[in-house]
Amino acid sequence: MVMYILYVKANLEGINSLSLATDARFCIDVKNPVSDYEVREKVVIDPTQFVEQEEGAREPPHHFSIKWEDSKKPSVVTFLSPDEVKTALKKKKGKSSKGKEDPCMIRSVTAEDSNEFVPIAAFETRGVEPYAFHPMGGEFVVESEGGQKFDGDDVDFSDDWADYDADNDIAVSVTDFASKFESI
Repeated sequence: MVMYILYVKANLEGINSLSLATDARFCIDVKNPVSDYEVREKVVIDPTQFVEQEEGAREPPHHFSIKWEDSKKPSVVTFLSPDEVKTALKKKKGKSSKGKEDPCMIRSVTAEDSNEFVPIAAFETRGVEPYAFHPMGGEFVVESEGGQKFDGDDVDFSDDWADYDADNDIAVSVTDFASKFESI
């Protein structure tokens, strides 16, 4: 299994933090890592729902499954919780980084991270390579410098996003949103 980390970056103004919503769904493009022409675009993965499996299936529980042409087994994608990421990173990197914060550990984006790529989600895959993320709206919770939270479908980074924290008289915006996947 290969772990892919989803990194995001954006220019943040008037924002304290940007984090994943607890019910976030991910719209991603995936490809067959051994074939240039087999791709599936805008696949939606819901981390709260596992793919139903036949009785006696050998694959572990997963959130997305696809059977590529000429493939004997299905390829799968599993969203990892923060605890699962922590455990997987310890296994991959060994005990040499004990006591240090792992730069691949998923976390929220803070004001200090403005315009820097930050690991925000992780997926474990077998026979699938995610290569693009498409914001649909509702994936993120934005907290203003004054503590006002913005969430739901109104928070959509498919284009530049802006709002106003009236309680604290602060204009908030997320511009130049970008994302990338990296395997570790």
